[in-house]
Amino acid sequence: MPLESIERMMQACQKGRYAVGYFESWNLESLMGVLDAAEQTQSPVMIGFNGEFLSHGGRRAEERLAIYAGMGKAAAESARVPCGLIFNECPNDQWTLNAIEAGFNLVMPADPRASYEDYILRVRHIVQHAHPRQVVVEAELGELPSGASGRVEGHGEFTDPALARRFVRETGVDLLAVSVGNVHVHVNGEQNLDLAHLAALRDQVPVPLVLHGGTGIPAGSLKEAVKLGVAKVNYGTYLKKSYLQAECAALADQPSNPHELLGLGGRWDVMVAGRLAVRDAVLERIETLGCCGRAW
Repeated sequence: MPLESIERMMQACQKGRYAVGYFESWNLESLMGVLDAAEQTQSPVMIGFNGEFLSHGGRRAEERLAIYAGMGKAAAESARVPCGLIFNECPNDQWTLNAIEAGFNLVMPADPRASYEDYILRVRHIVQHAHPRQVVVEAELGELPSGASGRVEGHGEFTDPALARRFVRETGVDLLAVSVGNVHVHVNGEQNLDLAHLAALRDQVPVPLVLHGGTGIPAGSLKEAVKLGVAKVNYGTYLKKSYLQAECAALADQPSNPHELLGLGGRWDVMVAGRLAVRDAVLERIETLGCCGRAW
């Protein structure tokens, strides 16, 4: 299929009272694992890559954005379910603009260090560039605490409903990621959402709501959030943990032939091990969103 319209996906979510998952990829194997699970469950899905990771200056080798965009578009065209393609959480506006030109149909400028006034101007500029090209823009208001150290550090900052309404009106953004108790990079444990605060946001914000940090949200809390109108949930940490565990296990008992380990596609292939691990990780989470069987 060609890339699916994000507007159509969000409208279907709101009408059907379910959410789509954005299951973040970082290479070809993880991308194919996401597609395998989406096709197995007949679920519409968001595929894509992390803009912060790809653009930051500490990388040992410069990344080629066009290759990631081409890989994502080819994945969507080969898929038997509807796919959107997101360039996620990028603090570098030029990379975000480049992603629009490269063919992503959803971009997300995100810069926690920016002031509200600076962020609103930057998001508005990106929206003005994206919309004539039929590209949708997601933004984030509020701050999520981090669980990257193994414990939740800081309390974050819940998204203010009135400020969120103003932000959407002044930027023209299409989706809004919110902070309601969700945690970024929650490597250990889970934490319930503040559903009352989420309901207050839903009453004020006129665009679909997004939850980042899906890894650390308990299934029961997430199902209630979807009932309250959350239309998109992001997953990353859980997928990478599953992928790394599978890779380590595959390498622990290796033959001497390097082709058996890389590219042959059989029992010993670590690339296949990673792909299947991502597929299984998505299958463990996707049903909670209510999107299974909703592909068109």
